[in-house]
Amino acid sequence: MAVLDSAPLDVLDAYRTCEFVTLAKDGTPLVWPTAVRRRPDGTLLLSTSLAFAQKALNIRRDGRVALLFSDPTGSGLGSAPEVFVGGRAECPDEIRTGPQGAEDYWRMLFERQPHSRAYVSLPLRRMMAWYYLRLLITVTPEQVLVREPFVPPVAPPVPSDLPGADRLARHASAVLAARDASGAPVLARTRPVPADGGFAFTVPADCAAAPGPASLLVHRHDEKINNMRNALVRGELRRAGASWLLVPERVVEPMGSGRPTDAFKVLRHTRRATARYLERRGLARPPVQWAEFRALAAQAEAR
Repeated sequence: MAVLDSAPLDVLDAYRTCEFVTLAKDGTPLVWPTAVRRRPDGTLLLSTSLAFAQKALNIRRDGRVALLFSDPTGSGLGSAPEVFVGGRAECPDEIRTGPQGAEDYWRMLFERQPHSRAYVSLPLRRMMAWYYLRLLITVTPEQVLVREPFVPPVAPPVPSDLPGADRLARHASAVLAARDASGAPVLARTRPVPADGGFAFTVPADCAAAPGPASLLVHRHDEKINNMRNALVRGELRRAGASWLLVPERVVEPMGSGRPTDAFKVLRHTRRATARYLERRGLARPPVQWAEFRALAAQAEAR
């Protein structure tokens, strides 16, 4: 894993989340924020619950993935460089019900996301059991690029009725997920602006984006990885002179848009999606190893 030697590893480790992209069945790069743990051997460990297993299914079909460390919120870093990592991922169809093999990952989450410790308490176990049925994702880096921090232009939001324009306008920047000429996913933070028929923007010179299906992600969380919001604008990426244009097709908001009823809808979705994953494999719902998770949560709280 010498490829990571070119990255500022202390910076990479400090990031609370990164943007992680997989390729959908139709080739669309789908990017979402997630937590990552760097292993001693240089591989990167991620996980996903059964309720949001699409990224795992994508990886089993096409292992090409990419990560972008570009939002330093909560890291304690000032002007942190961005780190792009391209590589290949593996995600065995092995449901993990405890932290074994990923102890450092869970310890990191419990430390950096204090509110998640409550999920292992008796009152919330029944409601949050789906969260602890996990699939582990291992990324082997093949390419690393270090970029200067993205500085968004200071300009007021431009009104537009394009799909997703209101979501994008709430954020100073967004992350483009596209593919290069070989079909591998690439990522870059940029500032999309409504234009004629789409969102116009530029990307760094080292981002080898090519026309085709693409998406724009906006997300945020606070210093303790709480109050998370994210939205994905899917569409078609086209050349527009010296810049790019994403023609939007639809908006995806898996955690809702902030309405009071969203939490109930998300909870209903997670339970149903978890049940579907198990039913399609003829599996009964396995019990969560609560004692092991509680022990790690207690260690994190003691620190």
